[in-house]
Amino acid sequence: MTNNTRKISILGSTGSIGGSTLSVIDENPQYDIYALTALKNVDLLFQQCKKYKPKIAVVGSDEAAVEFTTLLTSSDLNITVLVGEAGLIEAASNSEVDIVMAAIVGAAGLESTLAAVTSGKRLLLANKESLVMTGDLLKQAALQSGAEILPIDSEHNAIFQCLPVALDSLNRRENSFIRKVVLTASGGPFLNTPLEQLASVTPEQACRHPKWSMGRKISVDSATMMNKGLEFIEACYLFDLDCSQVEVLIHPQSIVHSMVHYGDGSVIAQMANPDMRIPIAYGLAWPQRINSGAAALDLTAQEPLQFSAPDLSRFPCLRLGIEAAQERGSAPAVLNAANEVAVEAFLAGEIGFTEIPLIIEAVRSKIPCEATPSLAIIQDLDREARRLSNELISKELFQWASV
Repeated sequence: MTNNTRKISILGSTGSIGGSTLSVIDENPQYDIYALTALKNVDLLFQQCKKYKPKIAVVGSDEAAVEFTTLLTSSDLNITVLVGEAGLIEAASNSEVDIVMAAIVGAAGLESTLAAVTSGKRLLLANKESLVMTGDLLKQAALQSGAEILPIDSEHNAIFQCLPVALDSLNRRENSFIRKVVLTASGGPFLNTPLEQLASVTPEQACRHPKWSMGRKISVDSATMMNKGLEFIEACYLFDLDCSQVEVLIHPQSIVHSMVHYGDGSVIAQMANPDMRIPIAYGLAWPQRINSGAAALDLTAQEPLQFSAPDLSRFPCLRLGIEAAQERGSAPAVLNAANEVAVEAFLAGEIGFTEIPLIIEAVRSKIPCEATPSLAIIQDLDREARRLSNELISKELFQWASV
């Protein structure tokens, strides 16, 4: 280990992004793992700990801690085991840590993401929901602490690479000459599926993404295009853009990850194979570059690149995301909470695919938007949105909208 070694905590190391981060670190020994965390995948976490020997490991429950500790007793590992939110916050904020990969899915990653920012870390933001929920509050915390928020979503990372070099702690760059940014979207597995067939699609079909290998929740979000709705909100906050400066284009090949239009007519795009190791490597090393382990892009081997405007009647979740971005305030937090509950219900077989946006829209209509919410208000509204969503699902009050 050299004096240039940087220590990293990976929050959600057993997920798709966590695994890709570890793959990049395998290529770059200048990074040292300080903490690995998992909700309940104890066996994989233990295998990761045997390889990377972190100082701490965090699991999601006391039961998981007992199971993990039992595995540790059969090894020679000297690892501190922490549990739950307090453990995640310690992994994110410890003074030994330089970089935090925030890869926990959904609102469950909010507290630890905030802890990393308030502690002045370099935050690699794969947990878009934290910024969607808290928006300006998270960025204000970064301003006060000097934290760097670097986007890891492939689209926002692409925009980040296409913007001018100068950067402050809020990711604000000289954007007065930026006309718009374009978020590309694959369109997911149902881009060309007849509309009348969408009501009967299964979770397995929704999770079968044509280009990306992702977890089940984000795969469903991609299929509904709520993922792009959340990314629309995230782009407005990350890059200090008005909604009129953000556009979504369908690009099924997933080669152009996003682009920036400038006032002089120039368009700068970032292209790469669809491999999350590329944005992860850029976030780890910025402003330098390191080897990601990803294959080089061969444009001669690609099918023709296509672009088209999204059909909002096919993808109502994208429309709902754009509307929440326009409303700002607490609207994105309510949207996110209702979506998380609806997607979980769909994956559990409790509702149909086309009922996801119906639940979200119904919940949004019942909870007034707070223009300048505090963190406490956001958390209260998150809980209320989840309660209403579950009520709608259990009582099937949303069925009127599908008649």
